[in-house]
Amino acid sequence: MNHAKPIWRHLSTTAAPPKPPITTLASTKELHAHLIRTHLHKGPSSISDVLRFYTQSPPHLNKAHFVFNQIEQPTLMVWNLMIRGLSQSEKPSEAIRMYSRMRQQGLVGNNLTFIFVFKACARVSDVVCGQKAQACAMKLGFESYLYVNNALIHMYSSCGDLGCAQKVFDEMHERDLVSWNSLICGYSQCNRYKEVLGLFEAMKVTENVRADAVTMVKVVLACIQLGEWGIADCMVKYVEENNVGVDVYLGNTTIDMYGRRGLPRLAREVFDRMRERNVVSWNAMINGYAKVGNMVDARKLFDRMPNRDVISWTSMMTGYSQANQHAEAVSLFREMMAAYVRPDKVTVASVLSACAHVGSLDVGEAVQEYIRKHGVKTDVYVGNALIDMYCKCGVAEKALAVFQGMDKKDSISWTSVISGLAVNGFADSAHEFFSQMLKEGIRPTHSSFVGILLACAHAGLVDKGLEYFKSMEKVHGLKPEMKHYGCVVDLLSRSGKLQEAYEFMQNMPMVPDIIVWRILLGACQVHGNLALAEIVSNKLIELDPSNSGNYILSSNNYALSHRWDGVAKMRGLMDESNVQKPFGPQDVRIQMKAVGICGSDVHYLKAMRVADFIVKEPMVIGHECAGIIEEFGSEDMKFFATPLVLCSLANQVVHPADLCFKLPGNVSLEEGAMCEPLSVGVHACRRANVGPETNVLVMGAGPIGLVTLLAARAFGAPRIVIANVDDYRLSVAKTLGADEIVKVSTNIQVSL
Repeated sequence: MNHAKPIWRHLSTTAAPPKPPITTLASTKELHAHLIRTHLHKGPSSISDVLRFYTQSPPHLNKAHFVFNQIEQPTLMVWNLMIRGLSQSEKPSEAIRMYSRMRQQGLVGNNLTFIFVFKACARVSDVVCGQKAQACAMKLGFESYLYVNNALIHMYSSCGDLGCAQKVFDEMHERDLVSWNSLICGYSQCNRYKEVLGLFEAMKVTENVRADAVTMVKVVLACIQLGEWGIADCMVKYVEENNVGVDVYLGNTTIDMYGRRGLPRLAREVFDRMRERNVVSWNAMINGYAKVGNMVDARKLFDRMPNRDVISWTSMMTGYSQANQHAEAVSLFREMMAAYVRPDKVTVASVLSACAHVGSLDVGEAVQEYIRKHGVKTDVYVGNALIDMYCKCGVAEKALAVFQGMDKKDSISWTSVISGLAVNGFADSAHEFFSQMLKEGIRPTHSSFVGILLACAHAGLVDKGLEYFKSMEKVHGLKPEMKHYGCVVDLLSRSGKLQEAYEFMQNMPMVPDIIVWRILLGACQVHGNLALAEIVSNKLIELDPSNSGNYILSSNNYALSHRWDGVAKMRGLMDESNVQKPFGPQDVRIQMKAVGICGSDVHYLKAMRVADFIVKEPMVIGHECAGIIEEFGSEDMKFFATPLVLCSLANQVVHPADLCFKLPGNVSLEEGAMCEPLSVGVHACRRANVGPETNVLVMGAGPIGLVTLLAARAFGAPRIVIANVDDYRLSVAKTLGADEIVKVSTNIQVSL
């Protein structure tokens, strides 16, 4: 045979020079076959090269077992080969069993044996077996061996027994960098970050030991967890001064450190200097940009990534959401689905949150269907995100279905469904769920009480709301916060108990903020209490003198009571204080396109004529779908209009989702609209595809109109114009973020 000669030469015991170890599977199999043919496969010395190759190749450990079991009287070297291979395999516990089997054969092992056994014990966290092996090693005199002690420190650290690890370290007569790194890694693994920094300081004064990248990764990580940014900067300087090689792990940790501090420029310098990068490097840099809201550079980096994982997509979506660019987050999720990237539960929770903010019900429903079809692993956080999304999109029924289908619920689950029911007008159901939550032993949170107090305010349950408020601290040990006091003021104010609300504010243990005062002022205007409104207005101007809205609200109060001297006084105060006035409505010319106006008021027609619109189809009282408006100007601008609630003459509300419901004869249109302004406003923007490219005109500044204004802003509309007949409502719209306001008149004679 052609190959017999070189193989025989390899096995020869003559003085021929030793041949290098075999390195390929083919040559190993060839040698193994030759040994079997020559009956040398049972000899430990002749078969050792074959066994060494098999034990160092995890896929061939079964062959190693086969070879080992055929050896007659395995030597210690052969046992060590098996123990070492198994300790590095997917089943390190087999190494421990092999060690026990060796001892049963009468062999005690050497220093290499214990190094491999300690590593196996570390991987399976078997500290008891490790202690037994340590006792054997000490009896054999290996306690002074450096590498044995290093393996022992690693074993105890991996098992979380830092006391024993520290004891071994302290008793060592000789230590090297591995000794220090093993203990530092152990403290880091157990979240003992102060000890990590202490060990590093001790190591720095030790002669002949200099930190490497492994050391610095743990030290910088400790600085991140402790928020020790000054020390972190010193560590970066240490790396530069001591020429520590920055590998991909140290580079990623440093990028993360700078990103968490909101220093993307420094993070980018590290990123650009790295010779090797992995997907974690790119993700860390994207997170750094997202931390400071720089989604432009984050997206540029994302688009340049050679490879993306699910974390890359999720980081971008989370960044968009944190920057209030929720529409972009939803759009990116669509791109992710088109790229056939499977989302995880974090991705799902993130995109559902974005859908909730922009009212993207269709995408939210599609996400839920995807979860169901593809078996995406979900948890309570995903369930909570689904509840929140459905509630904010006005589909309380589906939110309840998700809640009832959850195997595990936490306090956030209950709070989300209670608050969602409250804001969607289901106050009675909110009360039922709150009571059920208490019965099931779920401890309510501050947010839970905000939800139930809101439900009481909407339902006019003053006594019940006050009872809930008092129970916060007395029964549940929760100290009320400003938002809870604001809810109580709203509760009393809505019911016309303005004096009680004012006295409640006077007795608050904290100084009421501007929002609470504005709640009371709004109620004063609704109920016509000018005396109290004047007190509240003066307080608002005192607290926030630079806000023009406070002066306008006060001026309107005087105007409603024909107190023209008060109106002049407020205008004079604005001039004296150099308060910036809102833009006048006369300066506005609207050039937009309607994409579907719904309503039922003849005043629509008058409003459109004044705003220079041409009405294509007449609108008359009683129409459920009022017609289409065309614009003067470009075709790519569009708006969605909502009913002009304030001046309506009709007795019905047309939902923007083309759902119409009749109101009882004794219920006004404005009262009916208050049942679900949030749902209507969000759906209006969603059906009109409002986004960053869409200019929006809102017809009417009633409850629905104002909520539509807020929804359009959340959808990212760059320009929002609102039209109404009432100065006060227009001033409120301006304070809520309208870019322009248009005053229209109902006294214009128009021929139908």
